[in-house]
Amino acid sequence: MDTKRSASGGLDLKETQSGPESQKWFHRALQLLPGGVSSPVRAFRAVGGTPIVIREGQGAELVDVDGRRYLDFVGSWGPLILGHAHPEVVARITEAVQRGTTYGAPCPDEVELAELVIESYPGLEQVRFVSSGTEATMSAIRLARGATGRDLIVKFSGCYHGHADHLLVSAGSGLVTFGQPSSAGVPSSFAELTRVLPLDDEERLRDLFSQEGDRIAAVILEPIPANNGLLLQRREFLQELRRLTHLHNTLLIFDEVISGFRVTPGGAAELYGITPDMVTFGKVIGGGLPVGAFGGSRDLMKHLAPEGSVYQAGTLSGNPIAMAAGRATLEVLRQSGGWSRLEALGRSLEEKIRPVLASTDQPMSIVRVGSIFWMVSQSEPPRSAETINDAQADKYRSLFAGLLERGIYLAPSAYEVGFLSLAHQQSDLDRFARALAEVLGVD
Repeated sequence: MDTKRSASGGLDLKETQSGPESQKWFHRALQLLPGGVSSPVRAFRAVGGTPIVIREGQGAELVDVDGRRYLDFVGSWGPLILGHAHPEVVARITEAVQRGTTYGAPCPDEVELAELVIESYPGLEQVRFVSSGTEATMSAIRLARGATGRDLIVKFSGCYHGHADHLLVSAGSGLVTFGQPSSAGVPSSFAELTRVLPLDDEERLRDLFSQEGDRIAAVILEPIPANNGLLLQRREFLQELRRLTHLHNTLLIFDEVISGFRVTPGGAAELYGITPDMVTFGKVIGGGLPVGAFGGSRDLMKHLAPEGSVYQAGTLSGNPIAMAAGRATLEVLRQSGGWSRLEALGRSLEEKIRPVLASTDQPMSIVRVGSIFWMVSQSEPPRSAETINDAQADKYRSLFAGLLERGIYLAPSAYEVGFLSLAHQQSDLDRFARALAEVLGVD
């Protein structure tokens, strides 16, 4: 790796260098896959260099095709709350595969996973399984519109809800932003039915509802925003959102694709004591396999086909292998006191990392909730996308490369969060803190 020390003691890196085998595989991938990847952030464009190509994962570690080992704090972007290749999950998957890969029909694990999900989450009575978080949020919005007979939806800048057309919009500077497409290929007419507001701003929220509240079918947000950094919200803001949606008969949708079953069994709804009308899940409930779900009360879910007129379907929805993996994951978490252990790990990581960041000559801090964390280049953690320091990306590029060189794998983006799993040990956290201190030039 080509590196040099800056005058301030920080580490400047021209490019992250992966091993020769990773480079060979990625060169082949570039000929076959757009950007060489199946999801954009994996291409390392935000951090520079060539991606590492993974051969396997075990516990808290990844091994690339060059045989290099890395402590993994990405966890496949959140699903692997037990770590890689957990024995119980692998055993359940193996057992399920031997019975068949897909039925296109109901199966027992589908029912039993639904029972686990419903009994854990406040106010939830029925769920519909799908194959991804994007599919879950897309379907929840359709159901909200069908149930209310209204067209408008509201989202918040800094919250990502998958790549459905009507949710790929970004905020502007007006009092109420009419959605503008943030991706080519999304017709403006789709986005015009989406309103975008900043997080952490009750005044803007009240203004919008005073103008258009009776036309809004649903408000969707990540109650723990974790797709543009970790933008922890004040309980008072979420409570005001709940009050206004009740007042205007607007459905409140919590997107808990990341936070669901990670921070607590009942997600952010349990953490904040606020019950939404609908919730979307993904990540953890699939145990490492492609799964999503959305749900609400029976009275709301009755609008969904085959009982109602809102259509949604999926060939692989309720896939027996994915259902078995999700069920195994939730059962291990319950039986092992998993959420308490994850909170203890998160607290320990924060205690080890905070003094390292405080010792640098640049403002840096760590934001954490449970086993989710984010390092940000400012002393006061932001609560909205608009207040994130513009220098975050440049500073993170060097940090990422230095840690990767030392065998610590973080997300290849300054705005993605990190995840702990039950496979992480205190020695892993110590190693992370030592590596971080070295990269930042902290004694």
